[in-house]
Amino acid sequence: MPDRYVLIGAGSVSFTRGLVADIIRTGKEIELGLVDISPEALDVAEKLVAKMVAAKGAPIRITASLDRRDLLSGAHAVICTVGVGGRRAWAADIAVPRKHGVFQPVGDTAMPGGLSRALRMIPAMVGVAKDVLDLCPSALFFNYGNPMTAVCRAIRKATGAPVVGLCHGVLGVAQYLARFIGVPFNEVTYTAVGLNHMTWFTEFRHKGRDAWPLVRAQLAKRLGTSPDGLLDAFAALGDGSEALAKLDNPFSWHAFALYGAFPAVLDRHAIEFFPQLIPGGGYYGKTLGVDAFSMEQTIEHGDRAWEQMRRVALGQEPLPDAYLGSGGGEHEQVISIIDSIDTDAGRVYSANLPNRGQVTNLPPEAILESPAIADASGLRPIALGQLPSGLAATLASRLAVIETIVDAALQGSRGLFVQALVADGSVASLTNAQLLADDLLAAHAAHLPQFRR
Repeated sequence: MPDRYVLIGAGSVSFTRGLVADIIRTGKEIELGLVDISPEALDVAEKLVAKMVAAKGAPIRITASLDRRDLLSGAHAVICTVGVGGRRAWAADIAVPRKHGVFQPVGDTAMPGGLSRALRMIPAMVGVAKDVLDLCPSALFFNYGNPMTAVCRAIRKATGAPVVGLCHGVLGVAQYLARFIGVPFNEVTYTAVGLNHMTWFTEFRHKGRDAWPLVRAQLAKRLGTSPDGLLDAFAALGDGSEALAKLDNPFSWHAFALYGAFPAVLDRHAIEFFPQLIPGGGYYGKTLGVDAFSMEQTIEHGDRAWEQMRRVALGQEPLPDAYLGSGGGEHEQVISIIDSIDTDAGRVYSANLPNRGQVTNLPPEAILESPAIADASGLRPIALGQLPSGLAATLASRLAVIETIVDAALQGSRGLFVQALVADGSVASLTNAQLLADDLLAAHAAHLPQFRR
């Protein structure tokens, strides 16, 4: 019998089509179950996948349901790309804090937008986890939904389900660093550890040799200084528009010069973990989420992509060749990981798993993104020892915020939500935190059943 993969949140059609393209390339016979709570989104996903499968004559059988319990029994892998409230709720996560003077470039992981998203996502994903434990307890269980760290921590804390969080960010930044020093990606190796969207590259090697000197030399060349003068060069450069003229992702490069480690996933995500450094959203002469990493453009791009996929699914446009190619997106890892587990290949991936010795000076059971071996036993994190105290400090404070918002979401506690906003560091006062909390709770009331009690 073919293995069954169940994709929950199939209405995230760009992910769905990428996942299907990856499965098609394996040539495997697979039963793919598609689940979404939106009838329209599920219809589009099912029709688009059918077109892709037919175009390649792939041995993939498609089933679809609005109720995940119809498809979970006997599943070999459950892959979740849930986004409660969709892009409209995401837009509100950005718009509401702006009224309180808080500007974000992403808002899906940290700062008020990420905390608000956690309140919506956690109850829904805990519900999925309970059904997985009930109907397919031995299934490989993967989550791609943000905020990754909070969602995976809540699932583990509330249910014990062995969820694994996956994101392509670390891989993408490793490729970025290889391009920066002008070497082929297949010649580099690395170690990256931290939290999803704030993972520190502590080691970077080229052909087995430390490549940080090559990185520093190239960065020094860009700044017109010596490798020993990087911090002074950044201080002289300042925080204005000139920094963007010299470097893309200047915040990440300045952090590298300071900490000796490089942050993933570059400025758009990493800067949200340091809200105290971006009052009013200031970013090198621009405003975050407005003219730097415009959130309006991000939402509009998602809407356009959805509309194109809808037209293709309904036969109003031909199936683009690009839909069947390798998109290099987040979906690609999961198929390779499943294969590595099934074949006991022992390949190494970046995965979000509980801290059970990966980093000894961070809290046990905290969800860390770090290297893990995928073999017949599942995904096993690699023990890395201690992080330098400065790096650990950047992560420990965030982990405390995450634990607070997890408890707020699980308990439906307004008080804990306010505490999380205060601990996050974005708000100007305790009063501001309370007003912002109430505005976000009101904006998302339809997706927050735990707060109706």
